[in-house]
Amino acid sequence: MDGELVIQGRTVRPEDVARIEDWLNAHPQSNRTRLSRELCVAWNWRNGTGRLKDMAARNLLLKLEARGYIQLPPRRTASVNGRRNRDLVPLDHDQSAIAGPLQSLCPVRVQPVSEHSSEARLFHFLLQHYHYLGHRNCVGENMKYLARDCQGRLLACLLFGSAAWKAAARDQWLGWNDEQRRAHLAWVTNNTRFLILPWVVVAHLASHLLEQVVQRLSADWQQKYGHPIYLVESFVEEPRFSGTCYRAAGWTVVGRTTGRTRNDDGLKPRAARKAIYLKVLRADALRRLAG
Repeated sequence: MDGELVIQGRTVRPEDVARIEDWLNAHPQSNRTRLSRELCVAWNWRNGTGRLKDMAARNLLLKLEARGYIQLPPRRTASVNGRRNRDLVPLDHDQSAIAGPLQSLCPVRVQPVSEHSSEARLFHFLLQHYHYLGHRNCVGENMKYLARDCQGRLLACLLFGSAAWKAAARDQWLGWNDEQRRAHLAWVTNNTRFLILPWVVVAHLASHLLEQVVQRLSADWQQKYGHPIYLVESFVEEPRFSGTCYRAAGWTVVGRTTGRTRNDDGLKPRAARKAIYLKVLRADALRRLAG
């Protein structure tokens, strides 16, 4: 391996890869789970609450293997995540039409979804079944929300996860160089999924939900992961969507993506171009992100 790589937000140097190879050679009977945990301990790789970033380490190792830098031991069991995505169990849920003025639904509640709860299973099912992109598993820090009306009827799902590692228009708008981006990207989150359930037709509901969720997002993140969020981004595929709800909720369009992905071959864009929307969450956010 020549030079450095940035994987899962970490700079990986040739000596890091050599250390991983040495560990693999010294422990040929160990499994992948133990290796990822040992790597977290060696790097003191933890989130804001002190928990080892085990899933991030596993993905880093898989990406190193995919690039030919290491050879991981064979899987000893089938991937639990893979089974969960293939064997999505249908869940009963009310699909009665919800329509009318927004005021008739208020107060609308946007509440976090607890991991491994029945609501988490419902959240996963709804996104997988009704969102045009579907939904697999969340890797890294994330917040899930379900929205309900005053009668407790389900309205929407919102998912926030890891920010894009690079987005030229965003980085230029923030004035970020590479060092600043690496240092502060954890303070940015991406609204990766936003689903108004298909039987809900209520004008202005989407922007109302966005306004509600950004009011609590940073505090929820602080409680779960031990650090705040200063900026939210969302990538809106054009012309499939117009982004009206983001603009109505006070988000700013700062540019568009190129259609490149982290896995493209450099010959032509692989993805649709998307408008980049940003929402600043506190008055000093830009100063902190640029510091």
